[in-house]
Amino acid sequence: MASTSSGRQTGARDRDSEGRARNARPRDGLGRPLPYGAEGVARQPEGVVRTPRETVAEAQELLDAGRPFHAHEVFEDAWKSGPDEERALWRGLAQLAVGLTHAARGNVTGGARLLRRGAGAVEEWAASAAGRGRPYGMDLAGLADWARRLADLVEETGTSVDAGARAPHLRG
Repeated sequence: MASTSSGRQTGARDRDSEGRARNARPRDGLGRPLPYGAEGVARQPEGVVRTPRETVAEAQELLDAGRPFHAHEVFEDAWKSGPDEERALWRGLAQLAVGLTHAARGNVTGGARLLRRGAGAVEEWAASAAGRGRPYGMDLAGLADWARRLADLVEETGTSVDAGARAPHLRG
């Protein structure tokens, strides 16, 4: 099968160097695919193992820059590579970032649903990890409150939000 200059196989799904299906199309700042050949933003590398504090710092930078889709990928790496007892925390944070992504894209229903699901997940994890206080300096109760308030706003207005302006502060 022939390949294009971007490494994409013609007539087949995009594949990475190990043969796994990957969408090689460039993406915009909210992770939406752009046409092949368009100028997109740099993608987050997948499978990076970071310390929890590095995860929080990198995700916060991406959120502040209005790139919640990319922050979600950072949280996803933590959820997949971290200890089992923290997976629900990182998955919940990834859901919050994806909820903000959908809200910024104008997907009112999906954004609100994911924001509330993520809020519930981080609260549930915090309750099960009682005594841990603020894991890695994060204010989980504040994040859950932020997510629910944003979900309500998105549903009330029915419009998209500015991801950078509405970014949460992970450490309160």
